[in-house]
Amino acid sequence: MNKRDKLAEIVGGDNFSDAPKALETYARDFSLTPPAAPDCAVKPKDVQEVQRVIKLANEHSLPVVPLSSGAHFHGATIAKKGGIILDLSRMNRIMEVDELNRRVRMEVGVTWEQIISHLEKRGFRIMTPLLPHPLRSAVTDCLEREVITNTVYDYGEPLQSMEVVWPTGEIFRTGSASVAGYPDSPSKGANPSGPGIDFYRFLQGAQGTMGVVTWANIKIELLTKMDKIFLAPVQDLDYTIEFLYKILRLRIGQECLLLNNINLAAIMAEDWDKDFPKLRKSLAPWSLILIISGHQRRPEGKLEYEEKALSDVVKNEFPKISLAENLPGLPGSGKKLLAMLRKPWPKEVTYWKNRYKGGCQSLFFITRPELAPKFISTMEKVAAKHGYPASDIGGYLQPIEHNRACHLEFNLYYDPSSRSEVERAQKLYREAAPLLMKEGALFSRPYGELAKLVYDKANGYAQTLKRVKKLFDPKNIMNPGNLCF
Repeated sequence: MNKRDKLAEIVGGDNFSDAPKALETYARDFSLTPPAAPDCAVKPKDVQEVQRVIKLANEHSLPVVPLSSGAHFHGATIAKKGGIILDLSRMNRIMEVDELNRRVRMEVGVTWEQIISHLEKRGFRIMTPLLPHPLRSAVTDCLEREVITNTVYDYGEPLQSMEVVWPTGEIFRTGSASVAGYPDSPSKGANPSGPGIDFYRFLQGAQGTMGVVTWANIKIELLTKMDKIFLAPVQDLDYTIEFLYKILRLRIGQECLLLNNINLAAIMAEDWDKDFPKLRKSLAPWSLILIISGHQRRPEGKLEYEEKALSDVVKNEFPKISLAENLPGLPGSGKKLLAMLRKPWPKEVTYWKNRYKGGCQSLFFITRPELAPKFISTMEKVAAKHGYPASDIGGYLQPIEHNRACHLEFNLYYDPSSRSEVERAQKLYREAAPLLMKEGALFSRPYGELAKLVYDKANGYAQTLKRVKKLFDPKNIMNPGNLCF
């Protein structure tokens, strides 16, 4: 029996494909990464089938590229070396909602749309990145350390325990899911650490190069009882950042973020042709979005004292901050944003990053909030050099760790059908990244071309990673061509 027939036997004929038209759907994603088609694609239904596919790949030294859902943005799921696409979208069971320990256990194919809707019916919510794609895997975003909009919870690590198939085909469970008797054990899988070393850190940000996660436990919270949104136009970014240092240190607010005018216009526009140009022109350069919430016990009281604390800070220390329930000249904007920020992007509407021109290349990193204006200035200078209008660059600033740090993101919009626009976005991206890195930007999640830039600067770390990779993946079958592998 040849390799093709063996793979088809493992997953079933209907879940195996090597037809060129079918493989073309896996050859590209939403990024500028050059397309590359795999040799075949398989859709396993459970961990045993994943294990058998990986063992077969090891036997024949075939590259394996895990793919969890229908939306990918950074080129990490493109089969750069050919081989097998391991499409995990069939593995989409929500396995358990543990209300007492506030966790949900779900397979890697569960999408944001699916999990948010399911938890809402149970009175719970999961912390989300900014308007995630409805078809994007929630587990993958947690593994990739996507930042969340909620700043009050110390959720740098939303992951708890998980199940992984190592590149050799061995099934392994991390944290307290590794104990005998799980999932019926007292541990409930709520602790991410161990056994021995913290394997969950080993798998985070690995882009499928270290193994295949099949399910994970993710932290959840009870739905809030009451919410109130505050919006503020921002002309002076430095001043607003100082304001955030003050209020977030005091744990005021739940969701808190800053968007520039083009990103906020792309999000809020209903009638695109009519609303987007008007919003883009009328909005301030940046806008602050802040939500305060009342929880299960005495929600009115919590909302009242938090609003008073916020009012006191504005009145006594930051009188230039103009907080209101709506943005100037935009009645209903607060109510609309409040309804959107804890949901995935609507499936029937073009994803917000693709609404303006059809394509978007994001450049993001971690920095200190007070350095953000310097990075914005650098980005605008590089854009001018390439003839890219600064007014076309999307901006998103997300405080993390109570504003001790922030995620700063630039969105480079381009028309995918225009070769000149694609090339301009590529050149801007390639020139800006090393300049920003030189100024102190921390690219903690390096994808594609950025990976080489980052690992060339940390050669000792890269060599250590390669030695570890050799131990777990001696034949280098797992997603070769990514990170430093």
